[in-house]
Amino acid sequence: MTQAFVIGSGVAGLAASIRLAVAGHAVQVFEQAPAPGGKLSVHSEGGYRFDRGPSLFTMPHLVEDLFTLAGVPIAEHFRYERLVEANRYFWQDGTRVTGWSDPLRFANELQERLSIDQETTLRYLNRATLLLESTGRTFLEHSLHRWETLREGGVRKALTTARWNELTGTLNDINRSAFKNEKAVQLFNRFATYNGSSPYKTPGLMRMISGLEHGQGAFYPEGGMHSITRALHQLAVMVGVRFHFNSPVERILLNPGLDRVTGIRVDGQELNAPVVVSAIDIVPTYRQLLPDLPAPKRTLAQERSSSALVFYWGVKTVHPELGLHNILFSNDYTAEFEHLFEKGQVYRDPTVYINITSTHTPSDAPAGCSNWFTMINAPRQVGQDREAMVQSARAAVLAKVQRTLGFDVENFIEVEQVLDPKGIEELTGSYQGSIYGTSSNSPWAAFLRHPNFHPRVEGLYFCGGSVHPGGGIPLALHSARIATSMIERPPRATRPNSV
Repeated sequence: MTQAFVIGSGVAGLAASIRLAVAGHAVQVFEQAPAPGGKLSVHSEGGYRFDRGPSLFTMPHLVEDLFTLAGVPIAEHFRYERLVEANRYFWQDGTRVTGWSDPLRFANELQERLSIDQETTLRYLNRATLLLESTGRTFLEHSLHRWETLREGGVRKALTTARWNELTGTLNDINRSAFKNEKAVQLFNRFATYNGSSPYKTPGLMRMISGLEHGQGAFYPEGGMHSITRALHQLAVMVGVRFHFNSPVERILLNPGLDRVTGIRVDGQELNAPVVVSAIDIVPTYRQLLPDLPAPKRTLAQERSSSALVFYWGVKTVHPELGLHNILFSNDYTAEFEHLFEKGQVYRDPTVYINITSTHTPSDAPAGCSNWFTMINAPRQVGQDREAMVQSARAAVLAKVQRTLGFDVENFIEVEQVLDPKGIEELTGSYQGSIYGTSSNSPWAAFLRHPNFHPRVEGLYFCGGSVHPGGGIPLALHSARIATSMIERPPRATRPNSV
């Protein structure tokens, strides 16, 4: 039985450990935190429970696949429901739009609220779904750094499926050509934030993301998002994975020729294994754990994704207009993203996202109260004044809620915790607090992400949101599958200098 070490127990690390154990490896996971989950963790205070990180659940079959692989009935450990509505959208002029999961119902909603012809919306969503099922599957489910998987994934066909403007134009360009209503453009531009990018820079191909919510659907795990972590950790233990918490890895060990993994060093002790999977951010993996290995400077220098600033508010009331997922739009989306990516600042009128799980899980808040996960997009952490950023952002969020909902939430806040970009970096190890690794503000972003293997170091693999295919729960789960599938099929890079 071959030893395999996994560094990090975020969702990608958990998935990788399960896959390796089922394949017959003796798997040990080393995690610097006291509990599993990474960004997908939990915080409780004063009778309120908050999912600390990701709040939207899509592609549940990727979680189901792990239970099927292990031969364990999922219903005993994890349940979820399909949401009837994915989001509620709010503008300051009083416009309200419900983002129904059903495409036809959503198209009818946009026709009624924004005077957009039903066929226009359906045509847009059908195109998004087509891209998601063709081009999207190729880019998300296969390595783009191996000749054989490029052929298997049908990259040539995938690229020919995409239209020229979807490859070379921006998401904003695509949306402006599809919709003449500014609010509709803003609504569909928002999907760029699902991978921490700007709609004014990310390629039009990213229109496919809307096919997730208004095609495949959005879902809610019973007990909240942290139940994903809990279920996968339980499954990993069931298939024989050993976990070591409060155990930060100090070094990935290589042989003298720097072409083969020999193990890791933890707490000054060297442990031997021929397979090591790093499921943490790629930047600290190289800079801290692989200091003797030449770092891929071009890869590490890529533009990082946006970060987030989150206010966890225990609110002593229930606001009936708000559902599970709520978006309060900025009046100037262009300026907001210029501040994020060009100026490294939080815009004075940010788009505010409010996730309230107590609408579905009442026990997440005391009776008559609500747990507000209140988030705005924030720039990556590059030495900004933390205190000033938090104070100005808090004031901007409170003002935005007041202007848009007519509700002075500050008077009802009884529990508060803040997580800023620097805190995200400290808590999860995400370099500069970028929650999706590198941004997708380039047509070549998918090809420039770090591969799931090292082409010159035998036994060294990578998964998680900072490597191919990208950030977010579904992509992290894909990365674990891609990385572990390569262990039995030693990879050959498509480009000699890909790393």
